[in-house]
Amino acid sequence: MERKPEKNKSGNAFARAMRAIFVSDLRGKLLALVIGCLLWIVTVGLGVADSESSVGLNGEFFRTFWSNVTKEFLTETGAVSVGATIVSVLDVFLLVCLVYAVIYFLKKNGAMPIMKFFVIITFAGIVLTSALFDFPVMSTIFSYGVLLVFIAIIIMFPQELRRTMWKLASKTGSETFNVEYDCTEEDLRKAVGDIVKAVLNMSKDNVGALIVITTQSVPRHILDSGTELGAKLSQPLIECLFNTGADLHDGAVFIHGDKILAAGCFLPLTQSQSLPKELGTRHRAALGISEQYDVLTIVVSEETGVISVARDGKLDRYYDASMLTDVIEQTYGLKVTQAVGRKKRIRLRKKNDGEGDNE
Repeated sequence: MERKPEKNKSGNAFARAMRAIFVSDLRGKLLALVIGCLLWIVTVGLGVADSESSVGLNGEFFRTFWSNVTKEFLTETGAVSVGATIVSVLDVFLLVCLVYAVIYFLKKNGAMPIMKFFVIITFAGIVLTSALFDFPVMSTIFSYGVLLVFIAIIIMFPQELRRTMWKLASKTGSETFNVEYDCTEEDLRKAVGDIVKAVLNMSKDNVGALIVITTQSVPRHILDSGTELGAKLSQPLIECLFNTGADLHDGAVFIHGDKILAAGCFLPLTQSQSLPKELGTRHRAALGISEQYDVLTIVVSEETGVISVARDGKLDRYYDASMLTDVIEQTYGLKVTQAVGRKKRIRLRKKNDGEGDNE
């Protein structure tokens, strides 16, 4: 079966794009604008982009600096050039976008405190490689600055880069609506109902569970860590797999469409330090798989029966039946709406304050 997006999909996509550009994360965009413009002005002014501007440290320094900036918008005769202006503005825009991408990546991975070090090192590199100064050794070293930055990022954020690359290559966003399932829409809706009922029953009985719903191919090594089933999904089967007397109850169950692909699978654990200490291995595994792959993971706490959902490297807790149904239907492409009652979740969180979670 192939799910098609609803007619208002293009309108929703346009609205989301406008919100992303003009509404969301305005502070980050403003910071990127300031840093990007300063980087461009300093880079051009110091003659990094034009080695013929070297005059050394003398009385002409500031005059040459300003001349280097203004000539990017002028013709050889000194008149304002429309073409040169457009190119320069586009150059600034692309630099701002690059800076914002770095800020977004660091913020997404809780590494914003090191942003100041990136900015300081970047400005130091620009100064030491500029044509207005003559530092032959440092200029040579910092000329490879971009390569050094890439190496540093690879060393510091290997998991985050892997997750980003996987998501870029995966079916996400609106493409989720075009995922093909070997079943009808009615079968998918029945599968959603069975998953929700099974999760609610296990939550009521404080039976621990870890369910991974995927719309894409799952890495072979993860499925091989458990037992492949390829069975038709049903509420009793899900509850049976997580029965404490079953051999597979400790691992994760992978679901695609209305099929259970495998059970008893071992998942990568998140290394996030921001996860509350009371959350144990099961929640860390749910968050870990969502950090690396485009999946929806449902966790039922064995201690409290609290239902949590992990996706895109974020863990939300205290889900009820309607919220769980909404998020699974969105994953299957049966529903376009995005929001899962935040206020409702906050009320539930307050209601459950004081409950521990040790697995």
